[in-house]
Amino acid sequence: MQFDLEPGDFVINPRNKEWGTGQIQSIIKNKITVNFQNSGKQVIDVNHIILEKVNINEN
Repeated sequence: MQFDLEPGDFVINPRNKEWGTGQIQSIIKNKITVNFQNSGKQVIDVNHIILEKVNINEN
């Protein structure tokens, strides 16, 4: 399980990079709901896919 992620964080799915950057909406046990730029809301099972955290600079 990914303990370094929390709602509000931005991530990419390395298996589907075309989805774009996504923002974590919720984390319930091993399911992470992410709203991606190019594919909308997706539920990710972290037992099968490891999301990569990205830093978004907000100025």
